[in-house]
Amino acid sequence: MTRVEAFYKSDEWETFRLIVIKHRCNPDGYIYCEHCGKPILKSYDLIAHHIVELTEANVDNANIALNENNIELIHFRCHNEKHHRFGFQGQKVPQKVYIVYGPPCAGKNTWVKENSDPDDLIVDIDRLYAAIRCESCGAFEKPNAIKNNAFALRDVLFDNIKTRYGRWQNAYIIGGYPLKAERERLETRLSATSIFIDTPKEICLERAKDKPSEWKGYVLDWFERYDPPGSQNVQALWGL
Repeated sequence: MTRVEAFYKSDEWETFRLIVIKHRCNPDGYIYCEHCGKPILKSYDLIAHHIVELTEANVDNANIALNENNIELIHFRCHNEKHHRFGFQGQKVPQKVYIVYGPPCAGKNTWVKENSDPDDLIVDIDRLYAAIRCESCGAFEKPNAIKNNAFALRDVLFDNIKTRYGRWQNAYIIGGYPLKAERERLETRLSATSIFIDTPKEICLERAKDKPSEWKGYVLDWFERYDPPGSQNVQALWGL
């Protein structure tokens, strides 16, 4: 993990980020993207972007790292657009890895679809099952006989991501990952950032009605097992 990556995972950065969010929350209850001007409706779509890019050389400079005037609050998608457009001092934009997690029927695939580009790598165990199961299987079937093969394919892709093999720009890993320890191990292994699609249980259960009956159990089981990260202050402070 680089010093910049460690900074973005620090309590110091999280506290500062929450202060900026609080200061820029409008009277109407919304935060507006400082790139496209549209409201940011979900906490996981909000990125605190350093205007003067944070580097290994300046990460200890509080006038850059912890200066409100050097921060833009923008959509996740807008953040990616800015990086693609301007790069890092003319260099190739570093490959980023995101673990997109949350309960079944939360909308993880929809969010990735809305935010990913053709040059991005998507790792989703459901897609891997679909790629190797027989055509007579149902859309949601995961035959136990090919379970090891599906996860072996996933692990090969994880190794590609760990070594940054290939020319992809961003990698999105989609999964439930209810346990904090499991998420943290994967973050460390892949130098990744987690994004929680925090859809309420009631909405997930409503969406599950359109899937096989066992999906209700999957949703309930996820919420029963969910181990939240250390800080849940974003939603409390940013009361949207």
